[in-house]
Amino acid sequence: MNKYRTLASNMLILAVGQLSSKLLVYVMLRFYTDILGTDGYGEMTNIVTACDLLISVVSLSISSGVLRFALEKSNDGKMVFSIGINTILVNSLFFLCTVPLIGMIPLFRGYEWMIFIYVILGCIKDVCAIYVRSRYSVTLFAVDGIVTTVSTVVYNLLFLGVFHFGVPGYVFSIVLGNVTSIVFLNITTKLFMDYRPIRNDKTLRVSMLRYCIPLMPTTIMWWIISFSDLYMITAFIGEDANGLYAFAYKFPNLAIMVMGIFSQAWRMSAITERNSRTTSNFYSNTFSMMQTIMFLASGGIMLVLRPIIMPFFGSEDFQPAYIYVPLLLAAVIFQSFDNFLASIYEAAQKTTHSMISSGIGAVSNIVLNIVLIYAFGIMGAAIATVSSYVIVFVYRIFDTKKYLYMKVYWAKIFVNLALLAVMAWSIIFLEYGTLQNVINAVVFLVIAALNFQSCVQAVKLVLHKSKNNSRENQDKETNV
Repeated sequence: MNKYRTLASNMLILAVGQLSSKLLVYVMLRFYTDILGTDGYGEMTNIVTACDLLISVVSLSISSGVLRFALEKSNDGKMVFSIGINTILVNSLFFLCTVPLIGMIPLFRGYEWMIFIYVILGCIKDVCAIYVRSRYSVTLFAVDGIVTTVSTVVYNLLFLGVFHFGVPGYVFSIVLGNVTSIVFLNITTKLFMDYRPIRNDKTLRVSMLRYCIPLMPTTIMWWIISFSDLYMITAFIGEDANGLYAFAYKFPNLAIMVMGIFSQAWRMSAITERNSRTTSNFYSNTFSMMQTIMFLASGGIMLVLRPIIMPFFGSEDFQPAYIYVPLLLAAVIFQSFDNFLASIYEAAQKTTHSMISSGIGAVSNIVLNIVLIYAFGIMGAAIATVSSYVIVFVYRIFDTKKYLYMKVYWAKIFVNLALLAVMAWSIIFLEYGTLQNVINAVVFLVIAALNFQSCVQAVKLVLHKSKNNSRENQDKETNV
């Protein structure tokens, strides 16, 4: 199987497993907004996003180290898994000491112990799932995604719909969903048999920590770019405004969901193919494929945003959120570009450069949020987010050339962005009706036509039979 076919195969497995489960969350979105309202939805979003950040901090991003080192067959997989779990257990003791401090933050008062349990179980779940994906089966990893999501939704129906526990019920549902995942993975693979609590390989432990620790501040910086605007909107405008903004971000997250499936498959390929003679072509072609996915996904979301998405998913209180979606889609596009370029740092084990670039983006985001939210309200937060991701992209596109030459098709990027800008203009400035729908439909067809050849070339690369001679492979690879 050639490397493109491997990438496509992993993407297909992950898509079947995760798209079905992720879409179930969107089916439930109307239920959540009706039950929680704008204020409760904003409060819930603040808690969940803070917990997601703490998972990376408490675990030292060890799950990334587990993926990187478990994929190398020369390493003892059981030792890699054990180091990952032990890192979390040790750090959980330090995290325990900070629980009273969490309770001193007004946003989280009363939730501190639930946050502690959420974070620790989230850390353990991540390591277990990543290890299964690396050493056992991508298919099982995808099935676990379905199990986690379905169980979480069932718990939500119980705690929100039956017992009316509100925000605590939503958070507790995620906790129980992670418990269900851990139990499922241990039953199916007997992970507990791979765990070695003592006598871990010191050299391997140092290598893993040296690799993953710079990713922890990187995640913090990335979180600032992605989510600090939620807290600033809450502080400057209020929970209701934050609820609208968080709701608007749900639909660009559809594109993130597609990109997330691609990224999970790509990270495995980027690590295993890093020493290939055709690495440069592989990265160039894959980056072009990823752009095609993002442009088509973003255009498709804008095409159905007003006629389908907003009436179906949002109650009347959430309808004004549509105006922020186009800018947030632009942010997601550049976020996907940034994440792809980060894979170059990870494959080359230059994760400190990823930290530096994300730090620049985080500082930019904070400054721009303070200025633009004050001047333009919620729209200012969206502008700040887009700008921060663009700044990181410009830095990384030049910095990564030191480690890998990758051809970038700038004309393709600029033309597609211009067409998406036309769709954004019609959504933001035109009154909803036939004219807006016609403009968006025509522009989307143009985007699809421009990217059709890239799709054809991608299929050819996937179907192309691998040769024994790597030089022959390189000659036959076609830029997309």
